[in-house]
Amino acid sequence: MGNNTVSMNLNLKIWRQKSATDKGEMVDYKLTDVSPDMSFLEMLDMLNDRLIREGKDPVAFDHDCREGICGMCSLMINGQAHGPERETTTCQLHMRSFKNGDTIVIEPWRAKAFPIHKDLMVDRSAFDEIIAAGGYVSVNTGHAPDANAIPIPKENADLAMDAAACIGCAACVASCKNASAMLFVSAKISQLALLPQGEAESKQRAEAMVAKMDELGFGNCTNEAECEASCPKGIDISNIARMNREFIKGGLTNR
Repeated sequence: MGNNTVSMNLNLKIWRQKSATDKGEMVDYKLTDVSPDMSFLEMLDMLNDRLIREGKDPVAFDHDCREGICGMCSLMINGQAHGPERETTTCQLHMRSFKNGDTIVIEPWRAKAFPIHKDLMVDRSAFDEIIAAGGYVSVNTGHAPDANAIPIPKENADLAMDAAACIGCAACVASCKNASAMLFVSAKISQLALLPQGEAESKQRAEAMVAKMDELGFGNCTNEAECEASCPKGIDISNIARMNREFIKGGLTNR
């Protein structure tokens, strides 16, 4: 897929919702002279500039770093979390991935645990609550230890770093038919469970985080791997198996 034209004309269908209690609806916009070199968010900026000049309410959407790091730019684009490119955040998606005359449907994440604030912005504080429930380590905050003071097998270090790449964007939740947060939770559990620094809380971490995940209304995993396919950082579903092992181990130990 690609586009070699100087500019594109697009038909946008965007979810507009004034507040969490508003019904909301899809609204059509036509946008002309879109550069294929624009990022997807720059295209939305272009639309908002026009709406503001027309005295209309701009489209609200989450964004921050625009470098694929913060996890804020979370949009469903033509039914795909973050759009059509694999392992690409919305802010890293360029308009050359679309064609002149395309219709692009843009929606917010849809999940019970992520109520909509306005338009395309959702409340993802549920993830913060899960982290607070157990996604931390007890450390001495004094002098930083030497990097080689605690020997860690390279395989474990690599797996922990892979899990730590999760940016908490919640594409996994948005793409799962059950709105499961298990890929996110398992990544946060794995990055600590694989390292000796995570031992202090290991007995209760998985149980506490899974319990909070269930309490907040996330669904169960059905092992269909939509989460892995849509993850912009390529987090592997093997982390879910590790989380399950940690959960069982914690339960047996605590009992």
